Amino acid sequence: MANKLANELASKAAAVTGANAARFDRAIARFDAANAEDPNRETVAGRQRPKELVYAERLTAMLARFAPDASEVVRLAVRSQHIQRWKIARSEYAMDRIGYLQWRKRLYKFHAQLAGEILRDVGYDEATLGRVATLLKKEGLKSDAEVQILEDVVDLVFLESYLADFVTKHGQYDVAKFTDILAKTAKKMSPRGREAAVTLIDAPAELAPLIRSVIEGAAALP
Repeated sequence: MANKLANELASKAAAVTGANAARFDRAIARFDAANAEDPNRETVAGRQRPKELVYAERLTAMLARFAPDASEVVRLAVRSQHIQRWKIARSEYAMDRIGYLQWRKRLYKFHAQLAGEILRDVGYDEATLGRVATLLKKEGLKSDAEVQILEDVVDLVFLESYLADFVTKHGQYDVAKFTDILAKTAKKMSPRGREAAVTLIDAPAELAPLIRSVIEGAAALP
């Protein structure tokens, strides 16, 4: 079963050629143009760049490292994961668990709708739009291999590129709190994703021991 799935994913990835490649490139360009409108900036290599565009590029780079044979659908979902996320502020919802979940659910729908509009404009069929939407809404996590690849990539990018800033911004949290947050992240990942968290990414040196400890503690999870 696993070999069959791997072969299917490789076949889909190899299909991005010719006219399909041109269509794919148009979609990526449109996604990037949308994210380039982000008014929020992040300094990268001494240059201020749109925050969500940087995030999308990091996801794509991580996908190439983690699952280089990923399908076209996964590549599209990865690049549009946070498309124009800044347009729906967290502050629009109550600053509690319920508010967070409501905000996240709205974002899932927003990202899927916007990505779908772009994909339709550049020539993708409705089946592809629906499949990308499934990934962006994280439907079937743990049971859908492609949704799981997206989740693993998102988590790996968080650990490598955003965890250090998260720790700095939440200085009021103690080690137990950070351990709990990392444990919840590990729970969402696949065994392969958790392995990559200690063997593939370049984690902040000061946080690497904690990441490794949490990952090792989650070794028995599915």
